[in-house]
Amino acid sequence: MASILVVEDDADMIDLVRRHLEDEGHQVRSASHLTEALTEVTNAEPDLLLLDIVLGADDGREVLREVRTMSDVPVIFITGRGLESDRIAGLKMGADDYLVKPFSLGELSARIESVLRRTAGSLGRVEGELLVFGPLAINDGTHEVHLRGEMLELTAKEYSLLLFLASSPRQVFSRQQLLEHVWDSSSEWQNEATVTEHIRRLRLKIETDPDHPRWILTVRGFGYRFEPAS
Repeated sequence: MASILVVEDDADMIDLVRRHLEDEGHQVRSASHLTEALTEVTNAEPDLLLLDIVLGADDGREVLREVRTMSDVPVIFITGRGLESDRIAGLKMGADDYLVKPFSLGELSARIESVLRRTAGSLGRVEGELLVFGPLAINDGTHEVHLRGEMLELTAKEYSLLLFLASSPRQVFSRQQLLEHVWDSSSEWQNEATVTEHIRRLRLKIETDPDHPRWILTVRGFGYRFEPAS
């Protein structure tokens, strides 16, 4: 089962795709324009986007450009234009696959399964309660973090912050979201500077060069994300 965001301005198409994917066990959300799509990517954290290139007054390619500033979520472009040049352009922009209308629901399912299978392997591996990203290992059973074989001394909150970010690789989280998920709080009760300070302390412990972090990256204007790639 995957969480899938359908970005499409045709209500009939949304209903058709939603019914089919929900019958297959997926969770489906929808958006019809750029602003709504970006909000859904930030808040719902989907596993995959089905993105129509033509969105009324908006351009699906612009949606993809904006999405790629905050997330590496897999994207399948949907278009009525099947020219090879269009497909190549979409793939170069960062789409993971390209589906041309009209398409069968069987082909849609196959494309989704293929993209999810292909992209899942790039986010690190999970072994029971162990998250492994190259030299970094996070053991949620023992609450221990090892880097290049050495155990790091983290506070409980530093560990919780690292585990939360690493559990959703490349997903961008705002300070507000981190307060809600890690501190079980909000900016009304706790200053967002708390998050900034804990990120700084965590970087001092896990980064070779905290001023140029490799694991925990700042996404300017949005928040922070965990980068699993070597």
